[in-house]
Amino acid sequence: MPDSRLDRVPDNGPRAVVLDIEGTTGSLSHVRDVLFPYARARLAPWLTEHRGTAPWRQILDAIAAHTGAAQDEASALALLEQWADADVKAAPLKVLQGLIWSGGYEAGELSGHVYPDVPPALEHWKAQGTGRFIYSSGSVAAQRDWFGHTAHGDLRPLLDGYFDLTTAGPKAHTDSYRAIAAELGHDPGELLFVSDVGAELDAAADAGWQTVAVRRPDDERPAVPGHEAVASLTPLVSRPGAGRPTAPDRTYTQEDRNHE
Repeated sequence: MPDSRLDRVPDNGPRAVVLDIEGTTGSLSHVRDVLFPYARARLAPWLTEHRGTAPWRQILDAIAAHTGAAQDEASALALLEQWADADVKAAPLKVLQGLIWSGGYEAGELSGHVYPDVPPALEHWKAQGTGRFIYSSGSVAAQRDWFGHTAHGDLRPLLDGYFDLTTAGPKAHTDSYRAIAAELGHDPGELLFVSDVGAELDAAADAGWQTVAVRRPDDERPAVPGHEAVASLTPLVSRPGAGRPTAPDRTYTQEDRNHE
């Protein structure tokens, strides 16, 4: 892959910025040590409490579609627990985690972790007319809840839309970034993807996107090779021309697709 990707953020800034969550805008440990265990402990109770309802049937149908085989509740639970324990990016699991977390947010038992440099960066890009989107393996509903319940308040007004596995595809697949660019209506070279995962950044770069890797000071993983690296979002908004005075054409959320 070309080394030129290290200098792929032009002075006049991107048309839209697409941000990862875990390790990029929020703490990786918060997801793994708080959210994942919270949902894992409630997989079985959720299926029991919602047995026979439309959401219950949708989860079982999604698991059947994912595996290519019909599933009853017991087999579906076994798969969900296996996926959760192995951190498999399976869409049915991500949807159910989002439903469980939603109840936790409503009960005041959960909050979304966001680094303090994130709100000012989002405010800056909004003022500049730069589109602001989230792309995560977690469901769109889970993403909205995360940014709606932070120590910095409700940050959803600072975001234009969300993408997940069901609306864009796997994050390490180049075609996912081509699909997002097409839906946003921008040339890939005018879009910036910011993530902590090298495979995701490689896929975005292969699709023609600008890329920046994030390594937070509390993240002990090795640096991501082949991409410009920052320790926060602040350098992305402090450089000259870090915004572009053009508003995003459209926004895309899971809710939008449910009404199409």
